[in-house]
Amino acid sequence: MMAAIGVVFGDIGTSPLYALKECFSPEHGIPFSADAVYGVISMVFWAFAIVVSLKYVLFVMRANNNGEGGILALMALALRTAPAGSKRAFLIIMSGVFGACMFYGDAIITPAISVLSAVEGMEVISPDFTRYVLPTTILILILLFFIQKTGTAVVGNLFGPVMLVWFAVIGLMGLNQVVQNPAIFAAVNPLYAVRFMQENALQGFIVLGAVFLVLTGAEALYADMGHFGAKPIRMGWFFVVMPCLILNYFGQGAMFLNNPEAIQNPFFLMVPEAFVFPLVILATVATVIASQAVISGAFSMTSQAILLGFVPRMKVQHTSDKEIGQIYMPLINWTLLVLVVAVVLAFKKSENLAAAYGIAVTTTMIVTTFLAAIVMRVVWRWNTILVSLVIGAFLVVDFAFLLANLLKIMEGGWFPLLLGAACFLLLMTWYQGRQLLRQHATDNGIELKGFIDSLMKHPPHRVEGTAIFLTAHVDYLPVSFLHNLKHNHVLHERVFFLKVSIWDVPYVKEDERITLRDLGNGIYVVRAVYGFNETPDMLKILELIEHNSDLKFDLMNTSFFLSRDTIVSTEIPGMAMWRERLFCWMYQNAGRQSDFFKIPTNRLVELGAKVEI
Repeated sequence: MMAAIGVVFGDIGTSPLYALKECFSPEHGIPFSADAVYGVISMVFWAFAIVVSLKYVLFVMRANNNGEGGILALMALALRTAPAGSKRAFLIIMSGVFGACMFYGDAIITPAISVLSAVEGMEVISPDFTRYVLPTTILILILLFFIQKTGTAVVGNLFGPVMLVWFAVIGLMGLNQVVQNPAIFAAVNPLYAVRFMQENALQGFIVLGAVFLVLTGAEALYADMGHFGAKPIRMGWFFVVMPCLILNYFGQGAMFLNNPEAIQNPFFLMVPEAFVFPLVILATVATVIASQAVISGAFSMTSQAILLGFVPRMKVQHTSDKEIGQIYMPLINWTLLVLVVAVVLAFKKSENLAAAYGIAVTTTMIVTTFLAAIVMRVVWRWNTILVSLVIGAFLVVDFAFLLANLLKIMEGGWFPLLLGAACFLLLMTWYQGRQLLRQHATDNGIELKGFIDSLMKHPPHRVEGTAIFLTAHVDYLPVSFLHNLKHNHVLHERVFFLKVSIWDVPYVKEDERITLRDLGNGIYVVRAVYGFNETPDMLKILELIEHNSDLKFDLMNTSFFLSRDTIVSTEIPGMAMWRERLFCWMYQNAGRQSDFFKIPTNRLVELGAKVEI
């Protein structure tokens, strides 16, 4: 539970820095009154109760893929309910991919708004510090992204205790205020929220979009379930995080009733001036931890997307020998840094970023609800009426928040939508392009078993050593084998056709990983199976083959043959020409197969081929 508090709740736990400040922004046109305070605090309380506690913690976290959570894991689980290649399967894929793409918007905005809002606390100490807010924020963010390559194993041990201190502090801050004005607890009555919406109409709807900021990070409870387990996350939420957050929000509301001027920066004005600077330091550390969690989440989700076939191969570095989930992806890291710094420079203040924040998160939440409905009905076989009632209730709340946030498109909401659309285009182009390549290989491929049987009737000259040919299909010959036979006119004494498959489960048991088929004459077909949370390793595959058979490998006498294709777009029916050209560019700039599968470079032979799509 301590580890979960350190990682899972960083985003939602730092929302008090800016959420209520945005709710009572003068730009919304809500006249300040005690009823307005009660109404907003009531909406905050019931948002926690319905969206986080009921929807995510009690319902959605049950829809896990072998214990793994997150939108891609949920998509893979839902895909099992649809026939491969069907329209339903394609709709599930599109939904999951779009939800994942919107997560990247969250991964960019979270570090920017969290660190910026924490550093803005310096303005409470003195207005002279205002000019230092942006440079300090950018410096902290640059340092944060630069330490990613060292891994989070060391600082990760401090995350739990630091965040526990953070939640204790914000809880005590709130308690100090509600003791002075306990009447604020009347806001637990949902009628205050209903009356607020009735009296303020459109302005109240706009405020609803700001109230949603208290929920940012709720998706992380589900996404990080595979790392910590459902029980520690549930216990952390109900016994530590939710009570402290509610105390702080109610405390801010109590302070508003006593001192309406505190709306300028309510979080930091909750404490005496002497405590503001230490609080700024603690808040900055907490927001860095929240940012670290979402950056690590971006690495993990990209790694899953690569293995599921939605993102081109790219370099993945493991930063821990003990924790397989701790990875570093240079391309993703530096891309995020450039975009985060650009966002800080463009929006300049946390309240400007607040408009952009909600749309990214609400969209992901709606997709999660949609996919969870499929799992509830088809996998769990719940009654249709029960599923309709539960999911219908959640969707009413989700769409209310989405519509409220859509009103802020011109104020910054366009940014995550534009970013999500660009990512969606790239991911779906890669996925459909690979489908075309697979179809091309099947339509034009040579059946492996029949060809080998025919070849062995008049075998070519056989040479010493072992040749391993990576293949995309266990039933068809890889192009690299045909090229080697055509140009070198030899066949090694041992030949392995190796197919690496990715299943729609997070992890695969070691005893299920390797399947070996002997075709005779020293020729074998091997399938190595991995889950979408694992990274294939060629040397470990060879070790498993040795363990499961009497075959032995001498690496210095083993050659790996890969096909290095050049993809050419044509008028052949497939994707639009511009998308085919985009896919060709992505394919040529993708990471090398040999690097991704960790094949020793001094044992590698690459043979080129031209493929038209």
